[in-house]
Amino acid sequence: MSAPDPIFMEIALTLGRRGWGRVWPNPAVGCVLVRDGWRIVGRGWTQPGGYPHAEIEALRRAGRLAAGATAYVTLEPCSHHGRTPPCTDSLIAARVARAIVALTDPDSRVNGQGLARLREAGIEVMLGMGMAEARADHAGFLMRVAEGRPLVTLKLATTLDGHIATYTKESRWITGQTARTHAHRMRAEHDAVMVSIETALADDPDLTCRLPGRSDHSPVRIVVDSRLRLPCQAKALAGKVPTWVLCSAKPQGTPANAHAAERLHARGAEIMPIEVDTTGRPHPPALLKALGARGITRLLVEGGGKLASSLLQYGLVDRLMLFQAPKLMGSDGVPAVASLGLERLSTCPLFTRVWTMPVGEDLMTLYVRKGLQDIL
Repeated sequence: MSAPDPIFMEIALTLGRRGWGRVWPNPAVGCVLVRDGWRIVGRGWTQPGGYPHAEIEALRRAGRLAAGATAYVTLEPCSHHGRTPPCTDSLIAARVARAIVALTDPDSRVNGQGLARLREAGIEVMLGMGMAEARADHAGFLMRVAEGRPLVTLKLATTLDGHIATYTKESRWITGQTARTHAHRMRAEHDAVMVSIETALADDPDLTCRLPGRSDHSPVRIVVDSRLRLPCQAKALAGKVPTWVLCSAKPQGTPANAHAAERLHARGAEIMPIEVDTTGRPHPPALLKALGARGITRLLVEGGGKLASSLLQYGLVDRLMLFQAPKLMGSDGVPAVASLGLERLSTCPLFTRVWTMPVGEDLMTLYVRKGLQDIL
């Protein structure tokens, strides 16, 4: 390892994050090509839609200068033919000298084969630099490969005593503008954003990213709507951003309300019937498996309380982003999470605090589910 190696891997990781929310079902990979110790000759990150891959972008920018360079890549280069030829073949053809890779790709079509092909071609390979950061960055892709579902981040904006609305249902705004800006950034970095029908009816959110210059980064909008009650005039149906409505399925797999399904379909929504649980609502594990099958790797859940509690009860919330406003509302406020039916403290969902930072007058804290590292 040379002295600048960690620096260039950090650059590759930073580049890869540009693809968050825009490259699913592919991973958001970053790649840097370096010559003569410190000279960057090519940079690349997975492009919108998943192609071209990061390595191909970096090689394109480097041209003939790629020969003899070191490639810093945040995930093992692919070794199989898909919509494009294998990235390993392109790196070999470009005659790179070294490949420093953060993480093995667990996809069965790769899973070490890419590294082996590079070594067979005489390219020096180093694995593991920046592995912890790469695992965090690629957590959505890794979860989809390991569990067949997306990584789930639950976003809550609450008072200090955990409420999201007054007893009269007034909820705008609990947190300040700075916190809301961060929430829009989160939308831009996820493949899909999901709310319950209760939230859609109460707040009528449009679920898009409205940050300046990032309006094209809006995620797929998902409404969990067991009985297809979403109005045709709902903001979540407006514009060109895709909207998926997840409803309860009858045993034969048809929507519970064919007329409502036709009405919503006419407004551009895609209707997805999902297996139901004992409450008649879409079964959370089945719901997430369906989204994973569609390629979603990073899912942001924004409300409401019943949806949050159902995901928590099944242990399906991987990350919790909590925005806390310096306000108190009292016991008659609407809780952020509905009843979990817990009798003992030992059965509480457990999280580990990763970091906390001020956002205006509010606090933003990231928590990660206990045991998540055992899966990823």
